[in-house]
Amino acid sequence: MKRRTFDTMVSAVGFGFAILLFIFAGLLNYGASFANDNVQTQLENQNIAFPAEEGLPANTKSKLVKWAGMQVTNGEMAKAYSDLYILEHMNASATAVMGKPATYSEVSGAYMGLVRGGSTDTEKIAKLGELRQTLFMGNTLRGMLLQAYAFGIFGVVAGYAALASLLGGVLFLVLAAAGFAHIRRTPEDAMI
Repeated sequence: MKRRTFDTMVSAVGFGFAILLFIFAGLLNYGASFANDNVQTQLENQNIAFPAEEGLPANTKSKLVKWAGMQVTNGEMAKAYSDLYILEHMNASATAVMGKPATYSEVSGAYMGLVRGGSTDTEKIAKLGELRQTLFMGNTLRGMLLQAYAFGIFGVVAGYAALASLLGGVLFLVLAAAGFAHIRRTPEDAMI
Protein backbone atom coordinates (compact mmCIF):
# COMPACT_ATOMS: atom_id res chain seq x y z
CA MET A 1 0.00 0.00 0.00
CA LYS A 2 1.27 3.46 -0.80
CA ARG A 3 2.12 5.69 2.12
CA ARG A 4 0.02 8.57 0.76
CA THR A 5 -3.05 6.32 0.48
CA PHE A 6 -2.58 5.10 4.04
CA ASP A 7 -2.03 8.63 5.38
CA THR A 8 -5.14 9.85 3.55
CA MET A 9 -7.26 7.07 5.05
CA VAL A 10 -5.95 7.63 8.57
CA SER A 11 -6.36 11.40 8.31
CA ALA A 12 -9.89 11.05 6.91
CA VAL A 13 -10.86 8.70 9.75
CA GLY A 14 -9.38 11.16 12.27
CA PHE A 15 -11.35 13.99 10.65
CA GLY A 16 -14.50 11.84 10.82
CA PHE A 17 -13.90 11.20 14.54
CA ALA A 18 -13.44 14.93 15.08
CA ILE A 19 -16.80 15.67 13.43
CA LEU A 20 -18.47 12.88 15.41
CA LEU A 21 -17.04 14.19 18.69
CA PHE A 22 -18.20 17.73 17.85
CA ILE A 23 -21.70 16.36 17.25
CA PHE A 24 -21.56 14.48 20.58
CA ALA A 25 -20.32 17.64 22.31
CA GLY A 26 -23.27 19.60 20.93
CA LEU A 27 -25.81 16.97 21.94
CA LEU A 28 -24.32 16.53 25.40
CA ASN A 29 -24.21 20.29 25.91
CA TYR A 30 -27.88 20.48 24.91
CA GLY A 31 -28.67 17.68 27.39
CA ALA A 32 -26.73 19.41 30.16
CA SER A 33 -28.45 22.73 29.52
CA PHE A 34 -31.87 21.08 29.34
CA ALA A 35 -31.38 19.16 32.59
CA ASN A 36 -29.99 22.14 34.50
CA ASP A 37 -32.60 24.58 33.18
CA ASN A 38 -35.44 22.13 33.78
CA VAL A 39 -34.34 21.41 37.35
CA GLN A 40 -33.98 25.12 38.10
CA THR A 41 -37.34 26.02 36.52
CA GLN A 42 -39.22 23.25 38.29
CA LEU A 43 -37.67 24.05 41.65
CA GLU A 44 -38.31 27.78 41.25
CA ASN A 45 -41.96 27.02 40.45
CA GLN A 46 -42.25 25.13 43.75
CA ASN A 47 -41.05 28.23 45.64
CA ILE A 48 -39.31 26.16 48.32
CA ALA A 49 -36.91 28.14 50.49
CA PHE A 50 -34.63 27.39 53.39
CA PRO A 51 -35.69 29.20 56.56
CA ALA A 52 -33.54 31.96 58.03
CA GLU A 53 -30.57 30.78 60.08
CA GLU A 54 -32.49 30.79 63.37
CA GLY A 55 -35.17 28.48 61.90
CA LEU A 56 -32.77 25.72 60.82
CA PRO A 57 -32.78 22.39 62.71
CA ALA A 58 -30.05 22.27 65.36
CA ASN A 59 -28.68 18.88 64.21
CA THR A 60 -28.02 20.02 60.64
CA LYS A 61 -27.70 23.78 61.04
CA SER A 62 -23.96 23.83 60.32
CA LYS A 63 -24.54 22.12 56.96
CA LEU A 64 -27.53 24.27 55.97
CA VAL A 65 -26.42 27.72 57.11
CA LYS A 66 -24.81 28.49 53.72
CA TRP A 67 -28.32 28.38 52.19
CA ALA A 68 -30.24 30.09 55.00
CA GLY A 69 -33.08 32.17 53.58
CA MET A 70 -32.35 31.14 49.98
CA GLN A 71 -34.76 29.59 47.49
CA VAL A 72 -34.01 26.00 46.39
CA THR A 73 -32.93 26.31 42.75
CA ASN A 74 -30.53 23.44 41.99
CA GLY A 75 -30.05 19.75 42.63
CA GLU A 76 -27.50 20.15 45.40
CA MET A 77 -29.81 22.47 47.32
CA ALA A 78 -32.75 20.10 46.74
CA LYS A 79 -30.79 17.19 48.22
CA ALA A 80 -29.75 19.24 51.24
CA TYR A 81 -33.33 20.45 51.81
CA SER A 82 -34.59 16.88 51.52
CA ASP A 83 -31.99 15.10 53.63
CA LEU A 84 -31.03 17.78 56.13
CA TYR A 85 -34.24 19.76 56.62
CA ILE A 86 -37.34 17.70 55.79
CA LEU A 87 -35.93 14.42 57.10
CA GLU A 88 -34.92 16.12 60.36
CA HIS A 89 -38.49 17.36 60.82
CA MET A 90 -39.90 13.95 59.95
CA ASN A 91 -37.60 12.29 62.49
CA ALA A 92 -38.52 14.84 65.16
CA SER A 93 -42.24 14.33 64.52
CA ALA A 94 -41.88 10.56 64.69
CA THR A 95 -39.80 10.75 67.86
CA ALA A 96 -42.46 12.89 69.53
CA VAL A 97 -45.15 10.26 68.85
CA MET A 98 -43.26 6.96 68.63
CA GLY A 99 -40.34 7.69 70.96
CA LYS A 100 -37.84 7.17 68.13
CA PRO A 101 -37.39 8.14 64.48
CA ALA A 102 -39.73 5.97 62.41
CA THR A 103 -40.51 5.48 58.75
CA TYR A 104 -43.87 5.92 57.10
CA SER A 105 -44.15 2.14 56.81
CA GLU A 106 -43.58 1.63 60.55
CA VAL A 107 -46.05 4.33 61.54
CA SER A 108 -48.65 3.15 59.04
CA GLY A 109 -48.25 -0.40 60.33
CA ALA A 110 -48.79 0.74 63.92
CA TYR A 111 -51.78 2.87 62.88
CA MET A 112 -53.39 0.08 60.87
CA GLY A 113 -52.71 -2.38 63.70
CA LEU A 114 -54.64 -0.20 66.14
CA VAL A 115 -57.50 0.49 63.71
CA ARG A 116 -57.88 -3.11 62.56
CA GLY A 117 -57.27 -4.45 66.04
CA GLY A 118 -60.28 -2.56 67.36
CA SER A 119 -58.34 -0.31 69.72
CA THR A 120 -60.37 2.21 71.64
CA ASP A 121 -57.39 4.53 72.25
CA THR A 122 -58.71 7.27 69.97
CA GLU A 123 -56.00 9.72 71.03
CA LYS A 124 -53.20 7.32 70.01
CA ILE A 125 -55.00 6.49 66.74
CA ALA A 126 -55.39 10.21 65.97
CA LYS A 127 -51.72 10.95 66.72
CA LEU A 128 -50.54 8.02 64.58
CA GLY A 129 -52.94 9.05 61.79
CA GLU A 130 -51.58 12.60 61.79
CA LEU A 131 -47.98 11.35 61.89
CA ARG A 132 -48.75 8.90 59.11
CA GLN A 133 -50.05 11.77 56.94
CA THR A 134 -47.05 13.98 57.83
CA LEU A 135 -44.56 11.26 56.94
CA PHE A 136 -46.39 10.46 53.70
CA MET A 137 -46.27 14.10 52.59
CA GLY A 138 -42.65 14.42 53.74
CA ASN A 139 -41.59 11.31 51.83
CA THR A 140 -43.43 12.52 48.73
CA LEU A 141 -41.70 15.90 48.78
CA ARG A 142 -38.36 14.26 49.55
CA GLY A 143 -38.82 11.94 46.58
CA MET A 144 -39.51 14.86 44.24
CA LEU A 145 -36.55 16.84 45.54
CA LEU A 146 -34.22 13.87 45.27
CA GLN A 147 -35.40 13.31 41.71
CA ALA A 148 -34.48 16.92 40.95
CA TYR A 149 -31.08 16.22 42.52
CA ALA A 150 -30.60 13.15 40.30
CA PHE A 151 -31.46 15.08 37.15
CA GLY A 152 -29.15 17.86 38.28
CA ILE A 153 -26.33 15.32 38.55
CA PHE A 154 -27.16 14.05 35.04
CA GLY A 155 -26.85 17.63 33.82
CA VAL A 156 -23.46 18.08 35.47
CA VAL A 157 -22.15 14.80 34.09
CA ALA A 158 -23.44 15.64 30.61
CA GLY A 159 -21.69 19.01 30.85
CA TYR A 160 -18.36 17.36 31.66
CA ALA A 161 -18.88 14.82 28.89
CA ALA A 162 -19.64 17.65 26.45
CA LEU A 163 -16.39 19.37 27.40
CA ALA A 164 -14.42 16.12 27.04
CA SER A 165 -16.03 15.48 23.62
CA LEU A 166 -15.22 19.01 22.50
CA LEU A 167 -11.58 18.67 23.57
CA GLY A 168 -11.36 15.24 21.92
CA GLY A 169 -12.85 16.69 18.74
CA VAL A 170 -10.29 19.50 18.70
CA LEU A 171 -7.48 16.98 19.25
CA PHE A 172 -8.65 14.75 16.40
CA LEU A 173 -9.12 17.78 14.16
CA VAL A 174 -5.54 18.93 14.84
CA LEU A 175 -4.20 15.42 14.24
CA ALA A 176 -6.19 15.08 11.00
CA ALA A 177 -4.92 18.46 9.79
CA ALA A 178 -1.37 17.40 10.63
CA GLY A 179 -1.96 14.16 8.73
CA PHE A 180 -3.26 15.99 5.65
CA ALA A 181 -0.27 18.37 5.84
CA HIS A 182 2.06 15.39 6.04
CA ILE A 183 0.53 13.87 2.89
CA ARG A 184 1.81 16.82 0.81
CA ARG A 185 5.38 16.11 1.88
CA THR A 186 5.19 12.36 1.30
CA PRO A 187 6.65 11.23 -2.07
CA GLU A 188 4.13 9.72 -4.52
CA ASP A 189 5.90 6.37 -4.69
CA ALA A 190 6.63 5.89 -0.96
CA MET A 191 5.38 2.56 0.38
CA ILE A 192 4.46 1.50 3.93
